[in-house]
Amino acid sequence: MKPSHHPLEHLFHATKWSLAGLKAAWQFEQAFRIEVVASFFILPLAWYCGENGVERVLLAGSWLLVLVVELLNSAIEAVVDRVGTEFHTLSGRAKDLGSAAVFMSSIIFACTWILLLLQP
Repeated sequence: MKPSHHPLEHLFHATKWSLAGLKAAWQFEQAFRIEVVASFFILPLAWYCGENGVERVLLAGSWLLVLVVELLNSAIEAVVDRVGTEFHTLSGRAKDLGSAAVFMSSIIFACTWILLLLQP
């Protein structure tokens, strides 16, 4: 059994591992890098286009959801590649499902922006 850690120590380690994950995503995942660069335009635009706090959160949050799902997709791909590089139907399905999740989050992003910005 692992020794009990102080909550702040746990928070420190969890933050360190999270930052390592973000660094790895930046280093190895081109799609994530592109999305982070796009964030420098999309997030300020969300702040500008939103008429109130709720709209700003919806506009920015729908984009941040894309980043979160991209990270999860990258994790799935890394695990599948770790298991083996030979083709297997289940490996392909796992990667396709991760990609579909990114696609669906992108649809949520697009619909959120369209519905909020085109409302009268």
